[in-house]
Amino acid sequence: MAETVNFHFDIDGDNFTSAGEASVAVKKLLRQMEFSPEVIRRVSVAMYEGEINMVIHANGGTADVNVYCDRIEIILKDSGPGIADVELAMKEGYSTAPDNIRSLGFGAGMGLPNMKRYTDDMKIESEVGKGTTVYMTVNA
Repeated sequence: MAETVNFHFDIDGDNFTSAGEASVAVKKLLRQMEFSPEVIRRVSVAMYEGEINMVIHANGGTADVNVYCDRIEIILKDSGPGIADVELAMKEGYSTAPDNIRSLGFGAGMGLPNMKRYTDDMKIESEVGKGTTVYMTVNA
């Protein structure tokens, strides 16, 4: 693959029915592009966790995926409340999800840690009251 392939997805907030559709679509596309199952799994998990975070915390956002022959870059952007303490939010088990979300089986505080675990590089830019952008890279 000599050129970059780009995908854009809008993520609906508070819509658990469509949550995960972008990660499923990217998984199918990467499979068609013959990326390894391991790379596809890592991208899928990281993207899904990010999608769920946007659905729960930010009333949605966007996912942009740039596919290169040697890596997949994922940019997740929302205009939600922002993350006041990114370092604290990265701790396994830390969650600000309300009880109604937890009762659905979400909000266990593993989203950001899993995103970091399944990527080769992850950067979070967040401003309280403005939103959050997460940059992730998975090497192919």
